[in-house]
Amino acid sequence: MNIFVAKLSFDTEEGGLRDAFEEFGSVDSVKIIMDKFTGWSKGFGFVEMHNDAGAQNAIKHLHDSEKDGRK
Repeated sequence: MNIFVAKLSFDTEEGGLRDAFEEFGSVDSVKIIMDKFTGWSKGFGFVEMHNDAGAQNAIKHLHDSEKDGRK
């Protein structure tokens, strides 16, 4: 399952995002979208998880949670 993750802090890194989702199962890939001109995060990204049940559990528990100072 490919999960869209919004409202990310500009300080959030792919490793930290992976760690948050790995609490709920195996993470296949993490990609934070970056602005090609400034190199800054655009504040959203994608997390791909192989197991749909783990992905749904992650969505349930991480929705509206705080990460790096942002909900």
